[in-house]
Amino acid sequence: MFGSKKKSSDKRSTFVVIGLGNFGYSVAQELTRFGNHVIGLDTRPERVSQCAEEISQALIVDARDDAALREAGVAECDVALVAMGSDLEASILAAINLKTIGVPVVWAKATTKTHHRILSKLKVDRVVHPEVEMGQHIAQMLHNPLVRDYVSLGNGYHVVNFKIPESLEGKALQEVPYGTDHNLRCIGVMRGTEWIGDGSNNCTLAADDLLILLGKRSDLRHFASSL
Repeated sequence: MFGSKKKSSDKRSTFVVIGLGNFGYSVAQELTRFGNHVIGLDTRPERVSQCAEEISQALIVDARDDAALREAGVAECDVALVAMGSDLEASILAAINLKTIGVPVVWAKATTKTHHRILSKLKVDRVVHPEVEMGQHIAQMLHNPLVRDYVSLGNGYHVVNFKIPESLEGKALQEVPYGTDHNLRCIGVMRGTEWIGDGSNNCTLAADDLLILLGKRSDLRHFASSL
């Protein structure tokens, strides 16, 4: 195995990311940036070398081999992400091995419905479809330019950042019919990096303010259309 270690002064949790393609590499980098200890595994030396200075530890390991995973210290990790998508067999065997060696939480990337079903049968804690989810995210923002970003909370609820349109500039927050007409809750208003109020404050809206609302997708969509 080939490895490179990088110490972190703010260690929070230990993660292992298996598969250091674009998706896995990005996740590993961000987790490291948050102060976590991150082990990145891949069978391709060039990908391991690319990550060696970016994350806590990068190793050439075949995740289909449970003994190799144990030797790499994966059994002591808090969370694992199987980020491989193109090699179905490797992804499934990696998930099985992670469960077998006792990693408490296992997430995995799926590329097809069949892949998703198999991973679910293996009791993977969460199956993700990054390309699909990102595509839906971008489509939502392209569909309505006022939507700057949004987060799904589950059960049909979302938090959405709306850019204030010209029609609302100069109006008091309480004049905006987000609650009475659309059954939404105002979490707050951002002006640049400043938090200027929430639903209980009657602040005056200005150009480029962000109105942060919580509600169901249909209500949020109708509100956006009304703007």
